[in-house]
Amino acid sequence: MTERPADAPYSAAADRYETLPYRRSGASGLDLPAFSFGLWQKFGADYPFTTQREIILHAFDLGISHFDNADRYGPPHRAAQQTFGAVLAKDLTRYRDELILSTKAGNPIGASPYLRGGSRKSILTSLEHSLRDLRTDYVDIFYHHSPDLDVPLEESVGALVSAVQQGKALYVGISNYLPDRAHAAAELLRAAGVPLLVHQTRYSIYDRRPEQNGLLDTARRDGFGLIVYSPLAQGLLTAKYLETIPRGARAENSTFLSPDMIDDTYRQRTAALNKLAESRGQSLAQLALQWVLRRPEVTSALIGASSTAQLDHNIAALRFSPLTDEELSLVDEHGVHGTGSRS
Repeated sequence: MTERPADAPYSAAADRYETLPYRRSGASGLDLPAFSFGLWQKFGADYPFTTQREIILHAFDLGISHFDNADRYGPPHRAAQQTFGAVLAKDLTRYRDELILSTKAGNPIGASPYLRGGSRKSILTSLEHSLRDLRTDYVDIFYHHSPDLDVPLEESVGALVSAVQQGKALYVGISNYLPDRAHAAAELLRAAGVPLLVHQTRYSIYDRRPEQNGLLDTARRDGFGLIVYSPLAQGLLTAKYLETIPRGARAENSTFLSPDMIDDTYRQRTAALNKLAESRGQSLAQLALQWVLRRPEVTSALIGASSTAQLDHNIAALRFSPLTDEELSLVDEHGVHGTGSRS
């Protein structure tokens, strides 16, 4: 797709709700698209705004109404929110009622003790900055980004409740919580009349922790949905690294991926999964996305993109037939937890 000129007016595609299924988030009344768009990487100040804008608008044209952000995303921190805020102001203001905007607070963004953690001051101050960055009066979902074991859970949860009571968030979520603490947060929120909408967690064929630690069961029992991130394991669940590490690939300079993680064991397992995907007429990335969405506890899978073509390719995962029991067994055989991990 050719990038539209920066000054070209935007009108959303008329058929934008005909591409993606929407799924109910837990026991709430909110439907979210099967794919949500994350601005975790490549939406900071180090990428061209024209490309970022084109990808965001193309995502909305495809029916992705949920855009996920955090105060930490950049570089520098907060830059991804500012990128989206610029697109919202320029192109998407008239569609604000159709958008689900989420952001998070709590991961470190500076040296000050008030620029990290789960205190009431940290969480609510971050929200104020995020609203200015995003150029909106409220966010639809506000998360505590990571648990802070040095702060009473009641204080962190209380800050989320206040965000809703002040009209600055419609729903609340948590991210990266272990099941016991997630359950405790859900109980506190329920008692305050602000039920936990979603938990955002890492989940992929190579990262099975939500299956192993009981988080899937906790979500079902407590009535919250799961939004899963890194479903492609930072690119490990693609054919990109089967032969070598391409120049400029994420494994060369990422905090989350390094060349030593791409060993012979990784390549053998990934080649087998790629062969399975090819037998289904799809790419490994499409197989991996379809696999995480097979679980009813998973409301939405977060995807990013560096181009509109990559976005189109990932969305196409939904066009393939469901995985059979035999195919799921093959995924379990080769998709070993911890593959491509330092742990």
